[in-house]
Amino acid sequence: MNQRSRIVIVGGGIGGLPLATRLGNTLGRSGLAHITLIDKSATHIWKPMLHTIAAGTRDVQQQQVIYLAHARDHGFDYQPGEMEGLDRDARVIRLAELRSPSGEVVIGPRTVEYDVLILALGSQANDFGTPGVLEHCHFIDSQAQAEVFNEALRTRIFQSVVTNSPLRVSIVGAGATGVELAAELSHLLEVAASYGDPGIHSRLNLTLYESAPRVLAAFPPAVSESSEAQLRHIGFTVRTGTRVTAAEPDGLRLGDGSMQQADLTVWAAGVKAPDFLGKLDGIAANRSNQISVRPTLQALDDDTIFALGDCSTLTLTGNERPLAPTAQVATQQAQFLAKHLPGWLAGGSLPDFAFHDFGALVSLSDYNAFGTLGQFGFFRGGFIKGRFAQLSHAMLYRQHQQALHGFGKATLLWTAERINGLVRPKIRLN
Repeated sequence: MNQRSRIVIVGGGIGGLPLATRLGNTLGRSGLAHITLIDKSATHIWKPMLHTIAAGTRDVQQQQVIYLAHARDHGFDYQPGEMEGLDRDARVIRLAELRSPSGEVVIGPRTVEYDVLILALGSQANDFGTPGVLEHCHFIDSQAQAEVFNEALRTRIFQSVVTNSPLRVSIVGAGATGVELAAELSHLLEVAASYGDPGIHSRLNLTLYESAPRVLAAFPPAVSESSEAQLRHIGFTVRTGTRVTAAEPDGLRLGDGSMQQADLTVWAAGVKAPDFLGKLDGIAANRSNQISVRPTLQALDDDTIFALGDCSTLTLTGNERPLAPTAQVATQQAQFLAKHLPGWLAGGSLPDFAFHDFGALVSLSDYNAFGTLGQFGFFRGGFIKGRFAQLSHAMLYRQHQQALHGFGKATLLWTAERINGLVRPKIRLN
């Protein structure tokens, strides 16, 4: 590589933004490389928090990171844009035209040159081609989608209050997003009951659909069983082993042919990377559009292209299945590249990535939390629940903030959040 390599990171999520921050602080500020982060949004939200933004139980303005300001403070550049293609011979990526919310073209299609390309585009729910899903279901894969759902939710809540009618919500997919969103909606309406309608929570009719035999199928059985029991205790209907065959304007069509009415439907099933990744110039990908990478996180056919997190697939030696698309994997892969890329750019070699399983956690709002501890750290493999599990889950976000801002600023942000919580409404009311 030349003295000032052009490193382009596409995707400012759980993996991409911390990686840009670390590389900007080291290579960018020292002039050894030029770091560019590209994301179609202007702001970053920790993805495991999106369900709280969707429910309106967290202040989105307080939790988001503005890319432009963060880039200025950490030695890298930010460009708004959405990748749509790649020319490996010319080493350029193609960005789609950028439009305003009103549909006006702000910036036309353009290209960005790179010496090293790092794809960190995350994932989205997979509709599996199910008829009507794109037209009639909400998704919670981005800040924009979470805010759209919240707007629709508040409208439906208002209608329920005024007409004294049920609020029927269906969530398809009982992974972490679906399960945590369900609990957060219950918490939202419990708090909302104190603002003038004590019976609003009793009118919530929520059903969770899962095609697998149990909720949280990727989690250990103890977490699944405890979480399902908690959801049923809240009053929700949980239908496992149930296939949704179509989404319609007023509900869902199930595999047995029955029609289930719903006022709001959220699709949180499946995982796939952005569609264009499955069609890139000479880059191998699986059926879910995830880039196949070597243990060094390099693409199979190109040493200058890396992929990490949910948009990549890697089966480690000795394992039968690829690494799961989780925040834990994306975080560790970003840390791996931040540590080893500088040496590789200077002519050294890359070691193989090693994943350390620290366990799995799911938080059901203020009701409960469940998890298992992984094979590293204290109490290996143990099952945890209650306040300790809730605290452990909350600490994941605080660690993410610390990776972005450092300990001092992260502490100030936490303090400001606590103070605002004392003086502002607990839920979004406007």
